Amino acid sequence: MVAIKCIADVCLIPIGTASPSVSKYVTKVESVIRKSPLKSTLHSAGTTIEGPWTEVMDLIGSLHEVLHKEDGVLRIQSDIRVGTRTDKPQTAEDKVRVVEEGLKKLS
Repeated sequence: MVAIKCIADVCLIPIGTASPSVSKYVTKVESVIRKSPLKSTLHSAGTTIEGPWTEVMDLIGSLHEVLHKEDGVLRIQSDIRVGTRTDKPQTAEDKVRVVEEGLKKLS
């Protein structure tokens, strides 16, 4: 088990579905994420998930399983960006706040 904390940005892309709209799949995925104990933030192009590496990756795997098994999606492509940091604890919210503070200084 990998215990290092991470921040992962994930976007699941169902391929070969009958419609170009994917909102029903996003809704399903987001409902699974929100049932997990991990901190998450939905945004326009995916979801940011924070927590121990193994738990985050297990959750992402379960998202694939749900769409395959419950929605019959035959193929899913995931875009995943993962960041880790060992010098200090940092949340996604912390990262945004630092940039917002920097922007205020530029004004």
